[in-house]
Amino acid sequence: MTSVATISPGNARPQSQMLGLAAVAGLACALAIGRALPVTMDAVSGALAPLCATVSGSSPLDRVEPIASYPLPNVPGKRVTIVRVFYGPGGFTPPHRHAGSVTAYITRGEIRSQLGGGPVETFKVGQSFFEPPGSTHMVSANASTTEPAELIAVFVADEGAQLTTLLE
Repeated sequence: MTSVATISPGNARPQSQMLGLAAVAGLACALAIGRALPVTMDAVSGALAPLCATVSGSSPLDRVEPIASYPLPNVPGKRVTIVRVFYGPGGFTPPHRHAGSVTAYITRGEIRSQLGGGPVETFKVGQSFFEPPGSTHMVSANASTTEPAELIAVFVADEGAQLTTLLE
């Protein structure tokens, strides 16, 4: 819900003002999401905690933002959860595994990805990739060291499952 501003002479603002605006926008988004999903946000936040904690360590701009989570009425015991993953320049997530199936859609920049022993692939805006249940995601990273990247991830997993497990 926040974006990286392009600063040109006509719209230059002090960095502290930009950070303040980003913080206000982030709080507004969190409140809006919390009101829209009062019952599920605790579950989603808990299930994403390992990914959120780790992503924040690779770049100060890296973060995971929950978008929505819904039980699947036609598939008892399953839930679909949608998140936006932001990677700052050079950002990445360490090797991990997800509960259930994941489809990722690139919305900004380019993302490098490698599943199991497969090849490292680079996905651009408008492209997507699929992670089968139990697959090992060895590389998940921004392909650029100068520009941000982001993706939307859609999880289909068991109700209450921890969506991300980091590998040692």
